[in-house]
Amino acid sequence: MRIVRFRDRLGAPRAGVLDTGADGAGDTIVTLRQSIADLLALPADDVREICSNPGRGEVVPLERAELLAPVDGQTEVWAAGVTYERSRTARMAESENSASIYDRVYDAERPELFFKSAAWRVAGPGAPVSVRADSTVNVPEPELAAVLNSAGEVVGYTICNDMSSRSIEGENPLYLPQAKIYLGGCAAGPWIRPAWEIPDPYALAMSLTIMRGGAEAWNGTASTGGLRRRVPELASYLFREDDFPGGVLLSTGTSLVPDLPFTIQPGDEVRITISSIGELANPVVLGKAAARAGVG
Repeated sequence: MRIVRFRDRLGAPRAGVLDTGADGAGDTIVTLRQSIADLLALPADDVREICSNPGRGEVVPLERAELLAPVDGQTEVWAAGVTYERSRTARMAESENSASIYDRVYDAERPELFFKSAAWRVAGPGAPVSVRADSTVNVPEPELAAVLNSAGEVVGYTICNDMSSRSIEGENPLYLPQAKIYLGGCAAGPWIRPAWEIPDPYALAMSLTIMRGGAEAWNGTASTGGLRRRVPELASYLFREDDFPGGVLLSTGTSLVPDLPFTIQPGDEVRITISSIGELANPVVLGKAAARAGVG
């Protein structure tokens, strides 16, 4: 089962449940009355009941649907940093004058958590992600994202591309919001895989492939088994003194970062796969004006 957000000939984004076959042929979406944010306002057991028994909603053939980022309404996207050994090494390498802070946060009791995106700003499958026009070194960051309801319960998982400007963050850690939060700086999808169908989220294979001119410019593989901080720990800190009435996507950090001075370029395509979830692919554009085409 996949929980999707989509647009069809009617034009308005809707949520639905997709049951995929072995080859994807003839798959259909059963439309739900609720939005994604409506679902995430409910207890996890209610989300499971609704999605397992979607009722008599409109049935839309998958081939007639445009899949959108599975986030809407008041739902926000947050992210955790330096949760893998590789992330710690990469952050230290790009930050000559402040490398020690990344070493300290990796071992600290309190995790690094930061706001990543409002729902309306998140790109979905096939929509463009962008690199900032004022940045010289940029990378995608493939991450497992936990989908949490308003009570902080894990109701599902999706893929997040936490686009990052390494040159801006490396100049000064206080520039993190500019390195991370901008139009075109976040993608998610292609759907939400329910938590009850993922028996072990710490045993998922991940891959990142960057295509350039029809050939691989970079490829890497990893596993969520390297995640130092478990999802309940990250969620407990996120919800400790904050409230998320429409739920939240919590991206858990990356372990796939190309070595410097590699940077993605406009015209590249970023492909992220996570086993048991799917593949998220996005073209890369340069700057705010080009990224506007991906909003919605």
